[in-house]
Amino acid sequence: MRRLLSLLLLGLAGPAYSQDKPKGLVVCVSAPAAEVGAAILRQGGNAVDATAATAFALAVTWPEAGNIGGGGFMLIQPPGDKTATAIDYREMAPAAANAEMFAKKVEYQSHLTTGVPGSVRGLGFAHKKYGRLPWAEVVRPAVKLAEEGFVVNAVLARGLNAVLASPLTKNAEFRRVYGKNGGKDPWQAGDRLVNKDLGRTLRIIMEQGADGFYSGDLADKFDAEMTFGAGLITKQDLAAYTAIERKAMTGTYRGHEVIALPPPSAGGTTVIQMLNMLETFDIAKHSRHAPETVHLMSEVMRRAYRDRAEFLGDPAFTKIPEHLTTKEYAKKLAACIDLNKATKSEALAGNIAIAPESNQTTHFSIVDADGLAVANTTTLENSYGNRVVVRGCGYILNNEMTDFNHRPGITDRSGRVGTAPNLVTGGKRMLSSMCPTILRKDGKTLLITGSPGGRTIPNTVLNVIVNVVDYRKDVQVAVDAPRLHQQWFPDRVMHEEFADFPKLSDALKALGHTVGKSRQGDAHSIHIDPATGVRTPGVDRRLDGKAVRE
Repeated sequence: MRRLLSLLLLGLAGPAYSQDKPKGLVVCVSAPAAEVGAAILRQGGNAVDATAATAFALAVTWPEAGNIGGGGFMLIQPPGDKTATAIDYREMAPAAANAEMFAKKVEYQSHLTTGVPGSVRGLGFAHKKYGRLPWAEVVRPAVKLAEEGFVVNAVLARGLNAVLASPLTKNAEFRRVYGKNGGKDPWQAGDRLVNKDLGRTLRIIMEQGADGFYSGDLADKFDAEMTFGAGLITKQDLAAYTAIERKAMTGTYRGHEVIALPPPSAGGTTVIQMLNMLETFDIAKHSRHAPETVHLMSEVMRRAYRDRAEFLGDPAFTKIPEHLTTKEYAKKLAACIDLNKATKSEALAGNIAIAPESNQTTHFSIVDADGLAVANTTTLENSYGNRVVVRGCGYILNNEMTDFNHRPGITDRSGRVGTAPNLVTGGKRMLSSMCPTILRKDGKTLLITGSPGGRTIPNTVLNVIVNVVDYRKDVQVAVDAPRLHQQWFPDRVMHEEFADFPKLSDALKALGHTVGKSRQGDAHSIHIDPATGVRTPGVDRRLDGKAVRE
């Protein structure tokens, strides 16, 4: 009865599935996982069911970022005027962690860099409160994919071959589970990847619920792995982990409502702050990749990322200033932007002492026939996490502890940040750049987006939003367009395709910018026509991806 009441209050119970409504849509990096999510919608599941199913499938079919050994964030927007909610299943520092644990050099591919995983608990929490189908039906497709295998495509084959060839990949269990013929042969498109150990793990989760991951045999195996590799996580840390439901963060941009994540995700605060600054300018008076536009967006990014470094962290451990996302504060920041000259990042440091002189995540978007929208981003931190597979369990561990500011007091021009809010503390959730975002107009969901890419994530989301709102681009064009990134330090403007805009680089240099070329994001998005309800996918081909309709 309690669950039904919560569904009705949030507006997720909705009317029964109808053939007359627009079809649901799943857009993500892995075709098999997208197929799983769409199949769940066809079975009468809602977008939350499809999100859990897709995420578990990604743990099988996209091992470089899909996971049960990592964490993430889920943004849920019901149809109509119901309030959005955010599910925080970010990894957490084990109780034994402290700010000095990285004083000596630590290999990123080590057990010590693992945070307490949150994915299974978060997906279980969201499904229990807001899902529609039985839990077993949601997890079963991933079990089948792991036990029976799936066809490897060219993108996954390249990724597996690269990580297996790397000298940083030292874990024997990783090589046994993800190497073809024990690592003797390279993967090729068309090969079949079977992971029986992961299948058994997922079957336990299917039969016992999320608790099956955090207690019992799976917890014993996790504990043994930590002991073997000198990691810090204990069975007590696993048992203590909880997902947190948080109030979604909201802002506005040119008549649109922006719905995003609150801390410990830095993404929502950063995106809303940047949009607030941009709103004070007529950005569309110049073309999208004109030097004037790129300069302005770079200056906006520079200021928001500076504030990210000083103020943002786990709200359970640090007080987040309320002014960061106000229009008044944005106007003050915007007023200091010189439209004819780049600001030196060091000039914005203020009370942050500047010392002398990566990441792999995956995002997917889902909307169901009733209009329930979910933006979900999940991560292992680096590509394939710490490249450690829990023996006998088949899944990869994260290395999210490296997302803390692990050198206290050391903020430098290379991009290292050592400010207090994100220092390592036992039980703290490390700051994240993940930024699943939903844009609404007149009470209707218009855009579902997000991206992987470490600190580039908020800027990737900003690029997509500006393309859609200011330049009125079709969602696929908005996703395909070259992206821009500036993160305060290193003090340089990164652009994906300077070659397509031959005068842009020289113009930016003339304004005082240092420039560079980058590749950022994987922003699988959905646009919903407010008049017809027609859903259009924006499939990002920078890695891979597929859109599958219900």
